[in-house]
Amino acid sequence: MGRPDAAFNAPMAYNSRPPQGAYTSPAPNQGGPFRSPPLQGWDHQGRFSPSDSVDDIMISPSLSDYSLENGGTGTTPPGKNKMGGGRGRSQRRPSNRDEFDGPHQFLQRPHPDYIAMQERELPHLPTNLLVQEQDSVLTQVNDRLSQCAYDFVAKYQFPIPLTQDMRPVERPQDREWTEWVYLLKRLATKRRIPARVLYNGQIKQFVTILENSLEMRHAAKHQSRPLKDDRNILQLISAGIQVAKILKDAPAMEYLDRLYVSTEQQIHERSAAAAARFR
Repeated sequence: MGRPDAAFNAPMAYNSRPPQGAYTSPAPNQGGPFRSPPLQGWDHQGRFSPSDSVDDIMISPSLSDYSLENGGTGTTPPGKNKMGGGRGRSQRRPSNRDEFDGPHQFLQRPHPDYIAMQERELPHLPTNLLVQEQDSVLTQVNDRLSQCAYDFVAKYQFPIPLTQDMRPVERPQDREWTEWVYLLKRLATKRRIPARVLYNGQIKQFVTILENSLEMRHAAKHQSRPLKDDRNILQLISAGIQVAKILKDAPAMEYLDRLYVSTEQQIHERSAAAAARFR
């Protein structure tokens, strides 16, 4: 029977010495096999649990955020060893290089006739609602989502940062929906919102669902905008329903669902009337 430590006495697979500056081997007192340091900005991957905040599954905050918020001057987040076995030297990818500078490929171009077909005039999508009617629908979605966010923040007593150019919040209309989205995203990335307060703990989908509703900022009471097709209007209402759902706001979901049904019915009636005129 072989010695139990025979596997540890086998020669290492990498006998050649790496180029100077390419990698930093572990410090002598750390031991362990040779491993290259992890890429910057990805060391939060793979550590998500249902109780984690969205910060663990989103792109990691910039390293400067860690330094400013924790009073440090280095570039290493608290509780993390610096790359290279704790040495002060930080290895960062040069700013003028990315993955496209390395090995890559190009796909074969489509046939010119197919490209010509793609570039012809786009198909017309039906637009049965007048611009004033679209503005009314989007304003209702915007206002109801602002109320939804206000109730969510008040229910769980999440903090609202105050600045000199923004007055304290006394009612939902004191912040536009885009500002509510920004607040909710910051609360999530700063680990203030636990997954348990969201529908089915959907912390991974939280920011995406919020951003899908941001087109409501084009409501006419704020600025003029191009006319949207019917499907886009219904899509925006549906995006609002998903926001109310993930925030577990039943009254908001019911309100927006009724708005969706009534808007869809209005579109169908308008479309049927237009078709009858052309018969």
